[in-house]
Amino acid sequence: MKKNILLLLLISFSFFTSNAQSKKSKSEKYLNELVTIMQGHYSSEKQSVTDTTYFNISLRMVPIWKNKGHYLYVEQAIFKKQDKPYRVRIYKLVQNGDEFISEIYTLKNEKDWIGKWNTPETFDALTENDIEQKKGCEVVLKRLGKNKFTGQTGIKTCSSELRGANYATSKVTVLENQILSWDQGFDKEGKQVWGAKKAGYIFDKLK
Repeated sequence: MKKNILLLLLISFSFFTSNAQSKKSKSEKYLNELVTIMQGHYSSEKQSVTDTTYFNISLRMVPIWKNKGHYLYVEQAIFKKQDKPYRVRIYKLVQNGDEFISEIYTLKNEKDWIGKWNTPETFDALTENDIEQKKGCEVVLKRLGKNKFTGQTGIKTCSSELRGANYATSKVTVLENQILSWDQGFDKEGKQVWGAKKAGYIFDKLK
């Protein structure tokens, strides 16, 4: 009797351990999938041609710090002025249950890093003390299917002082060859003061 009980316990433990490992393996697979499809060079040229209220924007996302986790160095600029990006960030991608979180970091001396996407190994000299997290601005994504993730920031959690704003929001959809991104800034009364008004930007992957 005791042997049978012990055998059942071992089988149950093996089952649950195997199941947990399977879920962990699947989560890591999906996180790698997200990081892989995010990286690259994007342009909103097609959208800017069909709708002149949108600018042709260059978006670059390059993996760095591979030995520390999943990090992407990000530059966003008017396509004709890529040497003068208006946004320089580092994204850290982590997984929490069935959610994938893109933490947003600023660089304290960002001018020193502009254009370094071409030599990602240069960022090995960058340390955690050189970046600062924009808490509340993380984007929480969920996987809807193969190579399709969508999500957004929290409600009024991301503070912003740009152009009189009080807070900012971001809605993002990541596809295999395209990223849809809608960034908006609002004042204390909830009036939009910056960002696209009709819909988000459509970034097509160039390479």
